[in-house]
Amino acid sequence: MTTTPEQIVAANKANVETLLTLANTAFASAERIAALNLNTARAVLEDSVASAKALLGAKDVQEFVSLQTALAQPVVEKAVAYSRSIYEIASQTQEEVSKLFEAQVAEANKTFAAALDKAAKSAPAGSDVAVAAVKSAIAAANSAYDSVTKAAKQVAEIAEANVAAATSATVKAVSASTPAKSTKKAA
Repeated sequence: MTTTPEQIVAANKANVETLLTLANTAFASAERIAALNLNTARAVLEDSVASAKALLGAKDVQEFVSLQTALAQPVVEKAVAYSRSIYEIASQTQEEVSKLFEAQVAEANKTFAAALDKAAKSAPAGSDVAVAAVKSAIAAANSAYDSVTKAAKQVAEIAEANVAAATSATVKAVSASTPAKSTKKAA
């Protein structure tokens, strides 16, 4: 079970490619977050100026309170949209990293299985039981890994559904309370 220089070069090249892919994924995610933050900051500034002008133009306290209440809903909706965008970027990045990791694990398993088969062919007589035990242990470890991966994906899906439900409930609650406050003030 000797390793040739070509195999070492190929393994190093694959590792460098994996690291570059991981770095590119991280940079792409950071770029998306930076762009989102910049656009959000610009929008918040513009909205704040418009809101301040509207509030300063109020003729009485009743109008001021009514404007303030009406301006609250878009702020909450934008905050929820921002949070949703950040969560989406993080989820996509995590998914890409998971796929990369799973590919690495699969390749490592394939390489290890090939090395084990090669070693088994040149092993002394009677070592079949030991080789079978190692193969069985590898199969059990892979099965456990697959189960944990599936469970983690299910937890992520449940968390994503809960986040979506919570953000929807938040927007609905703010939407429902804004007209109610305006109606009470007007009455």
